[in-house]
Amino acid sequence: MIKVKNITKTYGATVAVDDVSFEVGPGEILGFLGPNGAGKSTTLKIITSYVVADSGSVYVNDIEALDNPMEVRKAIGYLPESTPLYMDMQVIEYLEFVARVRQMSGAEAKSAIDRVVEMVGLRRMLRKNIGHLSKGYKQRVGIAQALLHDPGILIMDEPTSGLDPHQIIEIRELIRTLGKEKMIILSSHILQEISAIGTRIMIIKDGRIVADDTPQNMQRSLGDKTGFRARVQGPAEEVAAALKGLDGVNSVEITAGGGTDTEFRLLTSAGEDIGSRVFKAVAGKGWELSALSPDEHSLEDVYLELTKDGVSDSVSGNGVVEPASEAFESEAVAQGKAEAKEPESEAPAQEEAVESISEEPASEAPAQEDAGETGSEESEDDGPAQEGA
Repeated sequence: MIKVKNITKTYGATVAVDDVSFEVGPGEILGFLGPNGAGKSTTLKIITSYVVADSGSVYVNDIEALDNPMEVRKAIGYLPESTPLYMDMQVIEYLEFVARVRQMSGAEAKSAIDRVVEMVGLRRMLRKNIGHLSKGYKQRVGIAQALLHDPGILIMDEPTSGLDPHQIIEIRELIRTLGKEKMIILSSHILQEISAIGTRIMIIKDGRIVADDTPQNMQRSLGDKTGFRARVQGPAEEVAAALKGLDGVNSVEITAGGGTDTEFRLLTSAGEDIGSRVFKAVAGKGWELSALSPDEHSLEDVYLELTKDGVSDSVSGNGVVEPASEAFESEAVAQGKAEAKEPESEAPAQEEAVESISEEPASEAPAQEDAGETGSEESEDDGPAQEGA
């Protein structure tokens, strides 16, 4: 169980995390979603004890993170946004090193390495230098180190970054499988990624949680608006004008086709049954209505609505989470609130001093900058990686 209570973190005048509270229980796969700079990475760093919050508290399995950071790190497998790898090591050497840092030895270490190698598909890369691997395989090595000590909690920041479509599907399936026995938090700014994996979605904007619900409930959260899709064979502009004039229709958008065979999206007030009106309007003009169906709001609609400029916060930081369906009832813009633009990809200058390597878990190994390689296969032509240790 993870309990986050009223955490706040600022960097100078920038508020990266603003009075955030939430809980995550066993068996949940929490998708942490938000625009770049919204506060996702900083929140995860606070949970994993890599950054200290200015105020608030974090409990991991009832252990207070600030007072017992090493115990918290033992309970968590962490994949940071920048994968923590030593580029001059072979994959097998790196995993053996991580096992030693995790105080494994002998048969226990060998068994753990074999387990994670099979999980993430690294068998044929074990004797390759990490610096010579593609971005996709480097990411697999990072996931392997996070799983090596078989933690009950797994936290991953952008876990499918740089993977090709086949690898993304494989990692999604791995996360779903792990979610049956582990508590998982993964962050992303890609909606499709979170919706494909998460059993629960939390959206953060400007350092504050603006929605926290299941994917299904979020899709129903635009409760005051209903959509329909109509395909009409007739002149597109004239059809659009006729549909806009119907009672109960708030707006009409052309979504596909054109010319004399066009699909329209009609936005109506909740509870309005406009089917008969659309049929009469189209038939009265001599056009043909070939399809009319309800159009459920997608998670993309919800996400865009919640993160657009001018939408006020709907979830308070005091641990009381409003249903996602109420997120759209508040339209007043919060006054006097500083913009929270978190530098997600850069570690802040004020981070904690690094502890000795004998005390730190493997996930704290200094992250090495990727050379920008993105293929799923190892690049055979690459020379030695020119990356700083």
